[in-house]
Amino acid sequence: MNYREDYEMEITSMTKTELAMLYAPDLTPHSAVNRLARWMACNPLLMAALRRTGYRKTARRFSPRQVALIVRYLGEP
Repeated sequence: MNYREDYEMEITSMTKTELAMLYAPDLTPHSAVNRLARWMACNPLLMAALRRTGYRKTARRFSPRQVALIVRYLGEP
């Protein structure tokens, strides 16, 4: 997969908090991360794709490929 698709946002390595706050800027960082985790968990195709990249629930940072997958499945923030 070419993870450098045409997105408005820059696809780069991000912490979970950085990405979550893009999706939910009105929430506290903790709540935003929890919301993002719920959205991800409710999308089995996304979770399968993330697992193929080596994603672990306990990781603190997403790789550029993982960020691209999240944006692909959840839409741009």
